[in-house]
Amino acid sequence: MEMVNITINGQKISAPAGITILKAAQQAGIDIPTLCNHPALSPTGACRVCVVEVEGQRTLITACTFPITDGLVIQTESPQVVKARKFILDMLFSERNHFCMYCQMSGDCELQNLGYRYGIDHWVFPTYTKGFPVDATRKYFLMEHNRCVLCGRCERACGTLVANHTLGLRNRGAKSMIHADANLTFGDSSCVSCGTCLQVCPTGALCDKRSAFMGRDEQTQHVKTTCSHCSVGCAMEIVTRGGNVMKILGDWDGAVNGGVLCQHGRFDPLYDERTRITSPLIRQKGKLVPANWDEALQVVAKRLGKADAKSIGVLASSNVTNEALYLLDKLFSKEMKVANVGLLNRAAPRLFEKPQGSLADIEKSDVILVVGADPVKDQPVASFLVKRTVDRGGRLIVVDGEDNGLAPFAYMHLPMADTGKAVEIAGRANNPVILYGTGAPEKTVNALKKLQGKAAFVALEQGTNTRAAVAFGFANGFKPSAVKTLFLLLGEQDGIGVEALEGIGKGAFIVVQASFASPLTEQADVVLPMAIWSERSGSLTNTEGRVQKVSKAVEPEGEAKADWEIISLLAEKMDKKLGASLEELSARATQNIK
Repeated sequence: MEMVNITINGQKISAPAGITILKAAQQAGIDIPTLCNHPALSPTGACRVCVVEVEGQRTLITACTFPITDGLVIQTESPQVVKARKFILDMLFSERNHFCMYCQMSGDCELQNLGYRYGIDHWVFPTYTKGFPVDATRKYFLMEHNRCVLCGRCERACGTLVANHTLGLRNRGAKSMIHADANLTFGDSSCVSCGTCLQVCPTGALCDKRSAFMGRDEQTQHVKTTCSHCSVGCAMEIVTRGGNVMKILGDWDGAVNGGVLCQHGRFDPLYDERTRITSPLIRQKGKLVPANWDEALQVVAKRLGKADAKSIGVLASSNVTNEALYLLDKLFSKEMKVANVGLLNRAAPRLFEKPQGSLADIEKSDVILVVGADPVKDQPVASFLVKRTVDRGGRLIVVDGEDNGLAPFAYMHLPMADTGKAVEIAGRANNPVILYGTGAPEKTVNALKKLQGKAAFVALEQGTNTRAAVAFGFANGFKPSAVKTLFLLLGEQDGIGVEALEGIGKGAFIVVQASFASPLTEQADVVLPMAIWSERSGSLTNTEGRVQKVSKAVEPEGEAKADWEIISLLAEKMDKKLGASLEELSARATQNIK
């Protein structure tokens, strides 16, 4: 990489040729203020706040768009630059009704911070006397046009990061407004409520309804973790204050998602209205009654200890950690020799012994083949990656039913019977990517194998930690008829009803380890309360096979415990020596996952 020498504020700097002045300054630790710029978005130079003085240039230029060349001499805080920035800020503060003391972003607003930095203590120009509209038609966040500075971050995030293209700019000059689709209310628009626009907004124009006015950022704690909604495994941050979860943010350093989240990962966990199970429950005289942990585990240990291994069944949810799956396998399969184990959701067929691709390959592809999977419904962030590639000219071929969410974006939509045609087209591409799921029948799977060595393959698994569950042998088939004692690791999984117990004889002893009350817990003889996504630590394995850390942000509610901890305590009650630290368990679990 060619390096060039430049001077910023008298400081000699060596930086890669072609990067912008802003990036070169940031690499050297020199701060140039910005407003419309965001590291996840392409620069536009719209706000002009980052203007700098470059020797030899006729006018001030925007640091976020100007590439460096050898010998540049730059001033970032010269009198001319400061005067220009103050004028820009005076204009911005005059454009809308920016009453900072009444704004939920006060103290964390980028515009307000710039005002303090450059001594803006009054309005130089007249401000608007009429209010701008507030659009609160979306469930999770609202658009407060009075606070908008027309930086365009939200529009660019919606278009380039999510590839949804809902937001745009209408009218001109002082009448310019951010709008959705053909000037619809946001609640009636094509908005998918991913919240990416909300996270990139530099002011209070886009406002999170749940966490508004709950404290400044410096009063909160940010815990980096991994989303447990689906198998993509997006990196995120849990924001807490006083032991309460305020909001969820995408982690811009996330290797899989690059900061983007979907509605299911950002908002749904915060609006979960299911009833929590907060103490162990034991069935007595036909009713579930509260008990302490020692009593509940003793009942389960006694029952398992007396049962024949052939009469014991284990059903596991994929919405649990690697560590819990490792201990479940170790206790039941290895120690107790239980062979009748199963998974509560289907797993995608295993085409190859070793991984043949990753989600990052999507954005480098020229043809994407989606077979028997609907990422719009099941893995939304993966669908964003697909649509980004389509925007850049990549061709999408969907081999699935008519209701597939990616069908409207496809160059070609084929039934399963025409898989061969899709394989032929992908075979002629330079960088084809195959995304396949549980809906791909055996004949189709065999046809896809012809592209081995040519295409990158990614199985879009249903559930959350399905890749790890398969590695630990929980998807090898479950036979309910022989079960007299069932251990059901349900976790946080929703949508699993009493049909999971179909075929299990009446009178079977049922133990359910779960976070929420459900028809399954109502059928149980013992219920063990489990911590939820924000209350546990451990790791998850995403659909690529990438092992990622999850971290506890708040204490478990009531007497709930982490999934792996409950199984470890049960093993102790049964005199099985499985005890180990979380770090040791994580290391052991990872060794078993391919």
